[in-house]
Amino acid sequence: MDVALRRILFIANGHGEDSIAAELVSRLPSRLPADAFPLVGEGGAFAGICPVVGPRAHVPSQGWRHTRGSVWRDLRGGMLAGIGPAVGFLRSVKHHYDSVVVVGDNVGLLLCRLAGMPVSIYLDVFKSGFAHRYSAPERLLLKSTARTVFCRDAMLAESLQASGIDGRFAGNVMLDTVPYGSYDTSLRRLRPLAMTLLPGSRATTGDNLALQVEALALLPELSRPDIFVAVARDILPQHLAEATGLTFVPPLGDEPADLGTLTGLGLTLHLATGVAGNLMEEADLVLSQAGTATQQALGLGKPVVTFNRSDNRPKRMADEQALMGEARELVPPDPAALARAVEALIADPAERTRRGEIGRQRLGPAGAAEKIVAQVLTRVAR
Repeated sequence: MDVALRRILFIANGHGEDSIAAELVSRLPSRLPADAFPLVGEGGAFAGICPVVGPRAHVPSQGWRHTRGSVWRDLRGGMLAGIGPAVGFLRSVKHHYDSVVVVGDNVGLLLCRLAGMPVSIYLDVFKSGFAHRYSAPERLLLKSTARTVFCRDAMLAESLQASGIDGRFAGNVMLDTVPYGSYDTSLRRLRPLAMTLLPGSRATTGDNLALQVEALALLPELSRPDIFVAVARDILPQHLAEATGLTFVPPLGDEPADLGTLTGLGLTLHLATGVAGNLMEEADLVLSQAGTATQQALGLGKPVVTFNRSDNRPKRMADEQALMGEARELVPPDPAALARAVEALIADPAERTRRGEIGRQRLGPAGAAEKIVAQVLTRVAR
């Protein structure tokens, strides 16, 4: 079969995973047709990149597993009902694709196993050798279903190799999917330091930003940094204005990424979308309630402060902290506590640098996407 006629199926389990899979698809040769099967949601990340196929589940959590009871709410919301259609679809198309790439946790891998669909490459973006290790059942699933497993760190890859599994570490693919675009941060700089806020991309975004704003308003005026906010797709600036009590000022220029500003309480927040990489690169420190973007900021060498929401799952937060170490400071969900943490970092450039280096070591390096795509092309060429 000519390589140009071979087809590849990318299976992703979550919004962040969709973005990673979309980045991989975008790096394939244009002659190589690929489809995407997003297990959760509409798969908006694949718009304009490749066709979206298969049935999709719509669950209350949107794949966000930080909050208590999210699994139970998803079960009541119909998560189990989505398994049958997904497996049925994979069975119906398992001879249509020459290569299958699964991105995410092991849910996509398990669905392929139930459907009898071999997986060429499994990209695990969840587990970390600092916080998670593969259990015996998980290693059995990997060994029986996936030819090659790309892990997030060398520790995991080595543990798989010891079990006879083709485990590899090529870097953190999340750092290959940091979004950059046309947005001039320098035009908006007035103060010595800059801070980027990552309030998240789900229902709690407005509440998260409101608490961050309360904390920043407590800082002494002279020590306040320039403030940028990375606004997720589908989050309206007007909603953020309502949540924070700030005044929304529409953009004055013609930059597509510019969403205007929020002003009040002695603060000006510059809103932008699709350019989180620009904003994180500009920042001296980051306040983040996001998932993937937190790890991207850490990998870029930026110290992160996160407040621990009362509805967060303690086990999930502890696992994340084991991975991130001192690069991320976790504080109570209290504006004063958040302000104290921020003020201490603003006053201590050496500490910001120290934490940033820890983040680079724990979450980096970039470069995995290129190696994964090369492996995809190797598989379809056989």
